[in-house]
Amino acid sequence: MKDTDTSEGWTDDERAAMKERVQELKAAARRSPRAAKADGERDLLAKIAEMPEPDRAMAERLHAIVTASAPALSPRTWYGMPAYARDGKVVCFFQSAQKFKSRYATFGFSDEAHLDEGAMWPTAYALAELTAADEARIGALVKKAVT
Repeated sequence: MKDTDTSEGWTDDERAAMKERVQELKAAARRSPRAAKADGERDLLAKIAEMPEPDRAMAERLHAIVTASAPALSPRTWYGMPAYARDGKVVCFFQSAQKFKSRYATFGFSDEAHLDEGAMWPTAYALAELTAADEARIGALVKKAVT
């Protein structure tokens, strides 16, 4: 058993993400609907600022892409990750490689995203870096996800 494993099967990183989610829910319950979007973006930008490079630069770029592609989405955090929601439900999110000590970052979509394409479609993308082509594809996917 690794030293990061707990006796209940959750890693320390997973347990920390769950604790972050509890704090997010408590903070959201205290916010007025009017303050929710501004506070959500402030929280998201604070999480991005905590990230090590190159994840921070990637998250900053993704934030710009998502907000430009789907301005109706509300920035927020979700399990301590930058996320974007519609009507309070997360549509897409960015998971830094450091979050769970992965070899790549991930940009993912929830089941709230309208990306359905036949009987099978991708919902998460591994990101080692962002090229101009990747940025264009992500922008198009985000637009499609909210239509």
